[in-house]
Amino acid sequence: MTDRRGAVAKRAENLMPDVPYVRGWAQARRSAGILAEQLTVLGLEADFPGLAADVNVSGDGLVRLGTIRPEAAESLAELIVSSLAVEMKLHADSLTQGTGTAYRNASAA
Repeated sequence: MTDRRGAVAKRAENLMPDVPYVRGWAQARRSAGILAEQLTVLGLEADFPGLAADVNVSGDGLVRLGTIRPEAAESLAELIVSSLAVEMKLHADSLTQGTGTAYRNASAA
């Protein structure tokens, strides 16, 4: 069973020749490291003990969050929503101040 992005493809336990597993795993390791740094800054590293890099049978890197408590999932969701709200406000502010792309494109027409 594989979704369109290959994220739920089977783990690469039996390696096949000509599949770039190392490249995918290295990308996942970098991304997992960045996420781990941010979780540490937020004091949430203990809530994600299973955070790890992995690779699937196609050589695509995967970041596994591991099994987490419901409260940790809720905290992560709240952080994502809060970040998106800030980003949307900054974008809206830039549009009203004339520094946004949409504003410039509209005025150029």
